[in-house]
Amino acid sequence: MKKIVLFISIVFIAMQGEAQFSKASLQASGLTCAMCSNAIYKALAVLPFVSEVKPDIKNSIFNITFKDNEAFSIDALQAAVEGAGFSVAKLQLTGQFNNIPIKNDQHTKIDGQVFHFVDVNDQQLSGEKTITIVDKKYVTNKDFKKFSNKTTMECFQTGLASSCCKIDGIVANTRIFHVTL
Repeated sequence: MKKIVLFISIVFIAMQGEAQFSKASLQASGLTCAMCSNAIYKALAVLPFVSEVKPDIKNSIFNITFKDNEAFSIDALQAAVEGAGFSVAKLQLTGQFNNIPIKNDQHTKIDGQVFHFVDVNDQQLSGEKTITIVDKKYVTNKDFKKFSNKTTMECFQTGLASSCCKIDGIVANTRIFHVTL
């Protein structure tokens, strides 16, 4: 009986704090025609972790589906758009969360990446949730300024772990993504 309880406890602990991002919604800025949209589509579609890209030309949005069980790169999405000659106005990631505790102005490791939650209520993320990246190259200047006033941590300006992150046990120069719900 002790073995069963121990096994169930281990499985429960292993399941706590898991998440898997499955898709993204990326709004680009600077598009003036269908050819612009096509350039971004092609740049996103060749990323090795992208399964599908569905453009919404009218709203300059690209709905991206990630390949199952394959690591993805937030910075690669931004770089692909920038490489096509445009910029990201908004990037949202959607995933399945299983009891991920988050706190305002704190760092949380999710799906192998470090996220700094800004302007959120302390809570547990469970089920399908969408987070919005609020780093400088992922939002408009107006939105960046709004969110930068919501934290005093140095990592918001640089995107890298700094002295503020030592509290959370983050290694120096780790890439940190600033997000909100």
